[in-house]
Amino acid sequence: MSFTNPPAEIRQLVTTDLHLMRQLLDVFGDAFQDKKSYCNHQPTDEYLQNLLNCDYFITLVALKSEQVVGGLVAYEFQKFEQARSEVYIYDLAVLEEYQRQGIATACIEKVREIAAVRGAYVVIIHAEKDNDPAINLYSKLGIREDVLHFDIPIPKQSPD
Repeated sequence: MSFTNPPAEIRQLVTTDLHLMRQLLDVFGDAFQDKKSYCNHQPTDEYLQNLLNCDYFITLVALKSEQVVGGLVAYEFQKFEQARSEVYIYDLAVLEEYQRQGIATACIEKVREIAAVRGAYVVIIHAEKDNDPAINLYSKLGIREDVLHFDIPIPKQSPD
């Protein structure tokens, strides 16, 4: 899908875009109603710069008037069973007042372009089972797979 009039400027972040990365974290905190995870304990500039410099880390922001109104974070995984990769969209959000304008679709289309250039064979995204707008959007763009997701806790390490 190509937009003749894009709903927002979609930009891939680089190491000098820390202010935009922090704005995206704020957008995620608002959109997911999880400021504790995304806003209250943000990493240092050095940590974010190192992450933005990693080949496997893809961050896109949607800008309106130079303000982040949405975006996504994805990871490229090198596969072992064949010499190929897949891109996993870990987080995707658009502020409520900018939803239903094609911004999420534009972000997904941009990450698909990046994935194609990198030689990835698929882009994967998950949706919560009660998130009908996301499920409807992703169903238009791809093939649904019903899977179960498990968070396996890490045992706490005792100080030596």
